[in-house]
Amino acid sequence: MQPAETATADVPVKDTTTQTFVKDVIEESKRQPVLVDFWAPWCGPCKQLTPVLEKAVKAAKGKVKLVKMNIDEHPAIPGQMGIQSIPAVIAFVNGQPADGFMGALPESQVIAFLERLTKDRIGGEAKDLLKAADAALAEGDAAGAAEMYAHLLAEDAANVPALAGLVRSYVATGALDQAKQTLELVPEAKRNDAAVAAARAALELAEQAKTIGPLSDLEQKAAANPLDNQARFDLAVALNGKGRRLDALEQLIAIVKRDRKWNDDGARKQLVQFFDAWGPADEATIEGRRKLSSILFA
Repeated sequence: MQPAETATADVPVKDTTTQTFVKDVIEESKRQPVLVDFWAPWCGPCKQLTPVLEKAVKAAKGKVKLVKMNIDEHPAIPGQMGIQSIPAVIAFVNGQPADGFMGALPESQVIAFLERLTKDRIGGEAKDLLKAADAALAEGDAAGAAEMYAHLLAEDAANVPALAGLVRSYVATGALDQAKQTLELVPEAKRNDAAVAAARAALELAEQAKTIGPLSDLEQKAAANPLDNQARFDLAVALNGKGRRLDALEQLIAIVKRDRKWNDDGARKQLVQFFDAWGPADEATIEGRRKLSSILFA
């Protein structure tokens, strides 16, 4: 892959490192959105995506910047963010991850992604309703959120954020079959969108929680033997199923501290799935990534 061009007013593309990431991405995203392209020299799809990204970003005429990070040379940041598959593109806005996708998308989908990011293609009323639905879901009113998402979908059946939100609402109310059916309605080309990936992870975690038994039994088992990693792992899944995210986080962090390699790195992998389901801006995700990176990169 060719090195990225130096960022200029016309071609806002550059490479970044672990040391310059805060300046290039976090600080810069407070001025305009910044895409981070996680790639590696051996990745064939990365080579397909790079010129498409650069062309689309250049066409945006300064409304967005592209920063490229070679994960082989700089593994710490992608490790902290739970990047497990490349190419992965994460959009940062106001210093925080805001959206993203995985895989070598065609040019039309990359352009649509940038348009959503820079122009917010969702109409005013729909945008307000989507925000209200997201807020209701975050506050625990899953039924009310589901009604709002359904209204949005009645107007536009291909509204991907609304589909993803409806999946999460069904998961929150325990209607897992309806959640699965709704997830199937997401267009194939949109199934790697960040909101859809989060909804899918939430559904998978809810199904996992159904198989491990009552929370009280798991709490007693873990308390009886604090060194039982499997008991802690199962308890973490159950706690997350009850919405106790920080408590679930602590159980898995304890396993990683004690034995990073337990169950083929199972505790860290479960944490990454939690982060996917919770979303990058969630308090538990931010705290979990901080604690996990302090252990892995100490």
